[in-house]
Amino acid sequence: MTPQDGITSLTDDQLERMLDRAAKRGAAEALRAVGLQDDDAGSDIREVRDLLSAWRATKRAVWTQVIKMFVTLLVVATAGGLAAMIWNYNGGSGR
Repeated sequence: MTPQDGITSLTDDQLERMLDRAAKRGAAEALRAVGLQDDDAGSDIREVRDLLSAWRATKRAVWTQVIKMFVTLLVVATAGGLAAMIWNYNGGSGR
């Protein structure tokens, strides 16, 4: 590396190593900033992913149950209305 007119010249290999070191330092700083700098970080991330997966499955199950309840109430209301119509058609005598 010799400066020529204020410009430092680097080989491709030197530039790549420099960028690699800078990227690793930046990644380490980013992990440190969010509290994931220790050896347990990998298991912490897996645990968070498992929790997120469980949350999504639970949310899906809850919505499925809500829809089932709505459909069931709709069927019961329709059956009740049909029964009331038949009851009124027969004059309320139940025959």
